[in-house]
Amino acid sequence: MEYRRLGRTGLKVSEICLGTMTFGHGTDEKEAGRIVDLAIEAGVNFFDTANSYADSASETILGQVLKGRRRNAVVATKFFNPMGPDVNSSGTSRFHMMHTVEDSLRRLQMDYIDILYIHHVDTQTPLDETLRVLDDLVRQGKVRYTACSNFEAWRLMEAVWLSDHNGWERFAAYQPQYSLVVRDIEQEIIPVCELKGIGVVVWSPLGGGFLTGKYRPGERLHGGTRSEEGWAFPQGYFAASADETLTTLLEVASDLDRTPAQVATRWVLEQPAISSAIVGARTLKQARDNLAAGGWKLPAKALSRLNDVSRLPDRYPKSMEANMDERRDGAVKMPSMENRV
Repeated sequence: MEYRRLGRTGLKVSEICLGTMTFGHGTDEKEAGRIVDLAIEAGVNFFDTANSYADSASETILGQVLKGRRRNAVVATKFFNPMGPDVNSSGTSRFHMMHTVEDSLRRLQMDYIDILYIHHVDTQTPLDETLRVLDDLVRQGKVRYTACSNFEAWRLMEAVWLSDHNGWERFAAYQPQYSLVVRDIEQEIIPVCELKGIGVVVWSPLGGGFLTGKYRPGERLHGGTRSEEGWAFPQGYFAASADETLTTLLEVASDLDRTPAQVATRWVLEQPAISSAIVGARTLKQARDNLAAGGWKLPAKALSRLNDVSRLPDRYPKSMEANMDERRDGAVKMPSMENRV
């Protein structure tokens, strides 16, 4: 297992992060314990959950199966989603955050949270209120690193500026959706994270299971999977070239004698700025397959094939400005300057 720094911090996390969204949702505590045991044996030290996963059961189960092994585990959780019927039981207000962190600590049976993510964008709470509370939680010793998920590039930059300007704790990580069939973050989010030293911890590197080998090109529904259940299958975000990408992935996996899941996750890990990729599993068999994405490299030819087939067209303004370095280096005159003295 390879270990990488989380952005510019000194914290080192395994390149594979075990996601626990299925704990309590298709995976009971006994099977979860076996999966965590297997992950630790494989070298995983990074575990991801959220207070709202499986109606809080994910945090509860993870806390139980990690008992006695907490010191060497990097545990991340998230908050935002409604945790009750009260009008203030969701979002990123000071009122809710103070309650939700205490609740997560109790469920996890832990004294502190290593990484606390803002799960979604709260347009009803001033960003400076949220960031100040995160800073307070770090100073209180209840949280060690702060992070966010699903922020737009401009909002992420604003958060970094506010934190730097006020001397508050700065985001250490950003958690986006990213896979061979969802590459949107490359044009705006990844450059921000590289510029500001923010670690990128990817969710859904397998496209909700689409890239595991269970699906054939053109297929969007498969029995006994998330797509059939209508749960956490992000096909609405898939690129138009998703089927062509899947075809190439299946060919590359066959050529390398690897499973499609291993190759798809490995591709994510070899992209710029990625600190870790979150992989989940309902069963021990799935976990064993997914964990095998760590500790090896894609051959250059295979990486190039996957890069090319899944690449998205540039959007404006990048599509207009992409060749400006060449124009400057070549001293090309702009049309509007031709008639000027």
